[in-house]
Formats: sequence, C-alpha cells, structure tokens
Amino acid sequence: MATQPKSYLTPEEYLALERQAEYRSEYVDGEMVAMTGTSSAHNRITRNLIRRLDEALEDGPCEPFVAEIRVRILHRRYYYPDVVVVCGEAEFEDDELDTLLNPTVVFEVLSKSTQNYDRGEKAEFHRALPSLRELVFVSQYRVHVEHMVRQAEREWVLAEYDSLDDTLVLPTLRMRLPLAHIYRRVLPPEQTEHGPD
Repeated sequence: MATQPKSYLTPEEYLALERQAEYRSEYVDGEMVAMTGTSSAHNRITRNLIRRLDEALEDGPCEPFVAEIRVRILHRRYYYPDVVVVCGEAEFEDDELDTLLNPTVVFEVLSKSTQNYDRGEKAEFHRALPSLRELVFVSQYRVHVEHMVRQAEREWVLAEYDSLDDTLVLPTLRMRLPLAHIYRRVLPPEQTEHGPD
C-alpha cells in the first residue's frame, strides 16, 4: 500500500499556522514537527536558568528569553530553544517579534526522547548561526552539563560538568553559574551521581 506523501510547507505557511496553533511545533525542511510536553524537572531547570540569567544580566547588554521565542536558522529551520540569550539589539524576522535571528547563547534541557537530536542535527544547525557564541545542554535526569564555546568560525571547545560543586563559566555573558543553582529542587540526592542518561 502506497504511503501518502507529506505536504511541504513554505516558511511563510508554517509561521501562519504556528501563530494560530494551540500547541507549538518546530519547522524542519518544510515539515512541522510537534513538540513534546515537558516534565517538572525540565520546567524547574528552565525556571532556575531564567532566574539566574535575569539577575546576572539585568543591567547589561544581554537579555534572556524563554521557550516562547522561535529561532530561525537559514530559512530552513525554526526551533524553540528552552532558553536563549541575545547580547546587543535583538533582531526579529518580522513585526510579530516572535522569531529571533541573532541568538548569542542557547540552552537546551535534554529529555530522553530528544537528546540525540538536540545534541546532533539540531546542535549542528545552531552552530551554523554566525551570532551564536555558546551552546549549553543540561541533563534533567542527572547532574550533567555540556558547554560548547565558539573559538573560531568552525571551531568549538566542549567542556563537561557533572558535580553540584562545579560552576559553569559563560565567558560571553561574563557570568558564573553554579550547577547547584541550575539543579535547585530538581534531583533527589540518589540521582545526582554521574551515570548514563
């Protein structure tokens, strides 16, 4: 039995549908991809990140945004990072001011169902953005943070942290973020040991 071909959406058609939709979807090469729900751990990590970033950046040129802001990449992809920071003037695709073009730092809170995609293809497209300086992945199941910092056009350096005593240093934002703050109220003590997701 033949399968029904998927209908291709232009970016403009995607945005028109997405702005009317009850639930969020990302856009990948002509297709809308529905986003999964989030856990309480995911929500707490996101809230912790936003709170600390907002406190640290309130008097400077950088501003954090939560997951309601889309990021456009190369006219082929529209993603919703969990947290995104813009340094300098935020550039938007149009007057709706809901699609960001120039993120500086992106944070993704990983889930079991999306972590391979987030670290792989999605990260590759994020790194293609000239404005992006840092990319941070936070596990919600154990204390583990992966931090990528751009060194040159095609060169990124990876650092990993896996202790609540560690501190994530974000050079672009000129701030230090203790992992104990990221994981506040998230994991019980028996789940904070290093191990596979």
